[in-house]
Amino acid sequence: MKQIDSIRVVIADDSLFVRRMLREILTLESGISVVGEAKDGIEAVKLVKDLKPDVLLLDIIMPNKDGLSALEEIMQSNPIPVVIFSALTKQDASITFEALEKGAVDFILKPGGLPIPTSLEEVRRELITKVRIAAYTGPIRLITKHLSEKVIPVKREVYREADIVVVIGASTGGPSIVAHIISRLPQDFPAAILIVQHMPALFTKVFADRLDKNSNLKVKEAEEGEKIVEGVCYVAPGDYHLVVDWGGIIHLNKGPKVHNVRPAVDVTMKSVAKIFGSKSIGVILTGMGWDGAEGSLAIRNAGGFVIAQDKKTSIVYGMPKAVVEVGAANVVLPYDEIPQMITRIVKIRKKGKGV
Repeated sequence: MKQIDSIRVVIADDSLFVRRMLREILTLESGISVVGEAKDGIEAVKLVKDLKPDVLLLDIIMPNKDGLSALEEIMQSNPIPVVIFSALTKQDASITFEALEKGAVDFILKPGGLPIPTSLEEVRRELITKVRIAAYTGPIRLITKHLSEKVIPVKREVYREADIVVVIGASTGGPSIVAHIISRLPQDFPAAILIVQHMPALFTKVFADRLDKNSNLKVKEAEEGEKIVEGVCYVAPGDYHLVVDWGGIIHLNKGPKVHNVRPAVDVTMKSVAKIFGSKSIGVILTGMGWDGAEGSLAIRNAGGFVIAQDKKTSIVYGMPKAVVEVGAANVVLPYDEIPQMITRIVKIRKKGKGV
């Protein structure tokens, strides 16, 4: 992780009010300075080239050159860490995922689009945290063109009750990695998959729809009371914990946040470990914090199998590192080897063998 004494930020947003608000929040924080402001994508590209900031805070909808076009040009000519500033709309959510696929580190919701009662202090805290993560991460090291390669999906016709469940947990840097993994799983994959990606409501539905279009498996946002079946991926809805009860029934709840997030990977993993035991598999991908460590340990102690993403290919080596440190990981792998390992372990467990 690179060391920066002072994080230099450029803000690109067509709203003067938003730029002033962001400047005020950032400059009050020790070790962060705003070195430039852009009102459109053209100015953003120029400022990145001239000022070489540590982080670009980039709006999506801007005149002259939109955020996505600016991001593509910046990643080709002067790649730097980019945090997308998104509104809570279906259109912005879809474009935000495109930006993440093209190399943005993360995104944050505009205060105006946040559901009440989100406070300005919560916005400030999230903004500072994500700017610092982006700066210390540096430009995305992964070759994003490989992550965004499309497959021609061939969906299965018969769905059977699942007796093996895979839980995939991720946060910062996760959407593109999750998409890569799900798109590489075979049509006859004999297990159900629960995906817990830290992101707000609405975004999880758009995320599920995007995954479904590029996967042999059916991908959907999880619903209360549905029974999990083989060959289907269930995305935990934003702002709801997802647990699995006896009989493989999904329950959603708004219990207290865990590790300051909801949905939390730990909540889902612990429920799966309890119900499915040795037929449970955990996969913890890139992300900040410790969410997933306790859940992975529960799966490991129940006789299940746990995969952690390696440091080299993680945008933020926080969640996988925590899993390794508590001794829960059976294997540590780069993201491109994870689909094959998941498939292998599921087939072994399907035959009733240990590993």
